Amino acid sequence: MQTLADIKAILAQHGLAPRKALGQNFLLDHNLIHKLVDASCVGSGDVVLEVGPGTGTLTEELLSRGSRVIACELDHGLARMLRARFASTTNGSFTLIEGDCLDGKHALNEELTRALRDMAPGAPGEQSGRGFRLVANLPYGAASPLMTTLLVSWKNCRSMHVTIQREVADRLLARPGTDEYGTLGIIAQAAAEISLVATLPPECFWPRPDVTSAMVSIVRRTAPLTDDLPRLAACCQKVFGQRRKQIGSVLGRAFAFPPGIGASQRAEQLSVEQLIELSRVDGAA
Repeated sequence: MQTLADIKAILAQHGLAPRKALGQNFLLDHNLIHKLVDASCVGSGDVVLEVGPGTGTLTEELLSRGSRVIACELDHGLARMLRARFASTTNGSFTLIEGDCLDGKHALNEELTRALRDMAPGAPGEQSGRGFRLVANLPYGAASPLMTTLLVSWKNCRSMHVTIQREVADRLLARPGTDEYGTLGIIAQAAAEISLVATLPPECFWPRPDVTSAMVSIVRRTAPLTDDLPRLAACCQKVFGQRRKQIGSVLGRAFAFPPGIGASQRAEQLSVEQLIELSRVDGAA
């Protein structure tokens, strides 16, 4: 597994350097990398999506366990390096997609979509089929929209085991009535079981980020709290877009609120279950 000296040497060999604008902070702690992969339970033949593979430290660990890795890298220099390192040595178990993992905020890019459909039949939109897992040290800017897209639109994304900003982890785990409670956490809690794997101080990375990070486990429920996550997402985006307003002001006083929900309440006061009920009425309106 790569040390800091190895990472610096690999980058120097290819004339590269970490790019802050792309959120490139390379995870150095080998114990934490093992912990993340152990938590994901990936094994031989499992299809794994890795976004932001960097110099390939986590990639190496995933491949060593027999996983079939689809890696998506935005940095063209790192993509060239990864292709040189892995493409000819992994017997087809490594697929590299070069570019942004997302097409806008709510869809994966076309090439990545094709790769997942080919390697994990049943995607997107179906919970049947082989499925895949997201295991990644996610670039901070991509984390929230990527996780939301996979939760809402890719039901055969079985789980996500990721390193993200601690504040994003707090949003995933947030309870009603807190400032962190919002669309991301509500969708995630409706679709999955979420747990904190570890908290990572800045010194676990090079270069050191300005924030604390966290590893989280997001395992999709066999029976989600709603069978219409897109409708729940749309409703949450509407009411949390004006979260300080009473929901009656957002939805209109003539809105037919479900029993137990009042027009004078604010979105952050409603439980996940109440927001699901609200979305059913809102979607039918």
